[in-house]
Amino acid sequence: MNVYRISQTKYAHDRKGSGIDGRWNSMGQYIIYTGGSLALSCLEKLAHTPGTSLYSGDFSVAIITIPDSLPVFEITTTRLAKLNANWYKVINYPITQLLGDTWLRKMETAVLKVPSAIIDMEYNYLLNQAHPDYEKIKISSVSKFTFDPRLKAR
Repeated sequence: MNVYRISQTKYAHDRKGSGIDGRWNSMGQYIIYTGGSLALSCLEKLAHTPGTSLYSGDFSVAIITIPDSLPVFEITTTRLAKLNANWYKVINYPITQLLGDTWLRKMETAVLKVPSAIIDMEYNYLLNQAHPDYEKIKISSVSKFTFDPRLKAR
């Protein structure tokens, strides 16, 4: 399976997470966020990056290959809705951060499949760089990526 990560070009070959808190991890917990499609990765980047930096930044997309033989743990929208119907709202980050941090701590899989908060019928794939299977996950290519100026960020 291929997943996609859009980042500043200087980080395109980086295989380490930043440790900055996000929807699925608290501060100091290292996760690499990827999208199940290039289009979803673009939408995620649009939603989480201020508009001016999208058009002034130097971006690339890394296509990352996850071997089909690797197990993937999934958090479903059904499970999330049982915890809180509004799980996707920023105010509810503590709910999803707890789930992501628990997954990291348990070290059961190198890959976590989660619904996108933007399009809940699509999925993001989070990568645990500390898991032994992470070495089997490879960057297959890196290409320049430019945001179309018709796309409007917040």
